[in-house]
This record gives sequence, structure tokens and C-alpha cells, in this order.
Amino acid sequence: MQNISEVMEFILLGLTDAPELQVPLFVIFTFVYLITLIGNLGMLVLILLDARLHTPMYFFLSNLSFVDCVYSSAVTPKVIEGFLIGNRIISYNACAAQMFFFAAFATIESFILASMAFDRHAAVCKPLHYSTIMTSTMYTLLVTGSYIGGILQSSIHVSLTFQLSFCHSKNVVNHFFCDIPPLLALSCSGIYTNEIVLFMLAAFNVTFTLLVIFTSYLFIFVAILRMRSAEGRKKAISTCASHLTTVSIFYGTIIFMYLQPSASHSMDTDKMASVFYTMVIPMLNPLVYSLRNKEVKIAFKKVSGKALSSLGLVNLL
Repeated sequence: MQNISEVMEFILLGLTDAPELQVPLFVIFTFVYLITLIGNLGMLVLILLDARLHTPMYFFLSNLSFVDCVYSSAVTPKVIEGFLIGNRIISYNACAAQMFFFAAFATIESFILASMAFDRHAAVCKPLHYSTIMTSTMYTLLVTGSYIGGILQSSIHVSLTFQLSFCHSKNVVNHFFCDIPPLLALSCSGIYTNEIVLFMLAAFNVTFTLLVIFTSYLFIFVAILRMRSAEGRKKAISTCASHLTTVSIFYGTIIFMYLQPSASHSMDTDKMASVFYTMVIPMLNPLVYSLRNKEVKIAFKKVSGKALSSLGLVNLL
């Protein structure tokens, strides 16, 4: 019983112990995190300030930007702290909070991606009925349901995980944040129920959201093939390509991490996969979704012009 005493803190092993990599990785991840915050918060501000962006598509994008900021902030600052001062200790409660926010908002992102696919399906396949399909009530319900689903599922994972007994002599988490699989590996009690629930919820999320995405894009591609306008076809393909790129990276890493038996997990490989969906994807989303969009560029010039004008620097534009 002495080895199964109450654990008050965990030690995160991080990505690497190599001293020569600490500074370069600190610089890289700090840069990535700053770009993530600037890109996503900037997108939120643009959408809020420009009335032309008050449409269902940009409503989803604004929520996607908010979600990316939250779940990236749940993980990245602690990783940066580990590289900077070597502090890899995280308290029991902080570990639970980190898991909750990451799991909740990663799940919310998957539902929002599916909602965006449905929105694009309505815009491309039924343009004349788009305003009656994607009403304010409809897209508000889609986003609200995404948040409720993510928070409920995360609450289940956190409650099940932190009801387990953790060995005091085995409080070293072989990961760079408090994710579910590496914490289950530390448990001194049975984790069969946890693994079943984890697999079932992850399988449901992936199956349901990918089904919505694939079905939506199947109809979209059929509609694109029927388009006579080369410009319209090019615009639709560009939108689909950006969305599908992020969907492929996001779901590829999620499937790799969570839809395999715990016995086949390689934590070192999982860490590399986790970097993509905890740090890289939140940084890329503003680029692949919005910064290539003409409406966003126009909005950016408009907002920048007003800001510089208020400072008396309009001639610098």
C-alpha cells in the first residue's frame, strides 16, 4: 500500500532530454505558439469588426480560431516552460485541468470541422436555398452542440482517469502533456473500462464526423463536376482542398493516437504525432482556411487602414 499512496504531482518527460536541443526547441515552439495566437486571435478580431464576414462560414471559422487558441494554450505554455527552465512538474489538479481542456476542445474542433463540411455542402450544392438552410438558428445549434458534446465527453474521460489509483513511485508521464493514454499506463488499478470508453468515444467521434465530412464532399465533388464555370469550379476546389488538408492531418493523428490497442502504443512515436494536432494544426488553420481568402484580405486591409488612419499613419498604406 505504500507504493499506491496519493499522487500529488506528475513529472512530464517532455519531447527530449538532449541538452543541446532545449534552446532550439524553445525558440521553435515559442515562435509556433506566437503565430498560433496572432493568427487565430487576429482572425477573431477581423470577423468581429467586418460586417461582411458575419456569415455562417466565418461564424464557424471564428469558433475554430477560438478552439485552436484554447487547446493550444492548454498544452504549449507548459512545454515551453520545460524547455526554458527545465520545470516539468505538474500538479495533480493542473494535470486534470490540462487533460480536460485539451480533450474538450480537440473534440469540439472535430465537430466544428464536420459542421463546416455541412455548411460548404449547402453553399456549393444548394446555393439558392443556402440562406434558408444555414439560418442563424441552424449554425448556432451546430456550434452549441459541438461545445456540449466536447465538454461532456471530456468530463467522462477526466472523471474515469482520475478515479484510478496512481503509483507514487511511477508518477513519470512519458509525454509532454497530460494526455489520456500515457496516464493510463501509470495506473496501478485496472484500466479495462477506461480503454473501452476511450476507444468507443473516439471511434464514435471519428466515425460520425468523418461520415458527415465524406458525405458532404461526395455531393460537393458531384456538384463541381456539373459546374460549367471554370472560375466557380476552381474556387470550389480550392476551398475543398484547404479543408480536406487540415481534416487529413487532424484525423490522421487522432486515429493513430487513440484507435489502437494500448499494447501497440509507442510513446515516442505518439509524441511526434501529438505535436501536429496540439501545436502545428492550430497554427496552420488560419492560413489554410482564411488568410488565402480574398474576403479576409479585404477585411484585413480595411481594418488596418482604419487603425493607421486613427494614428495618423494612413499614408503608409
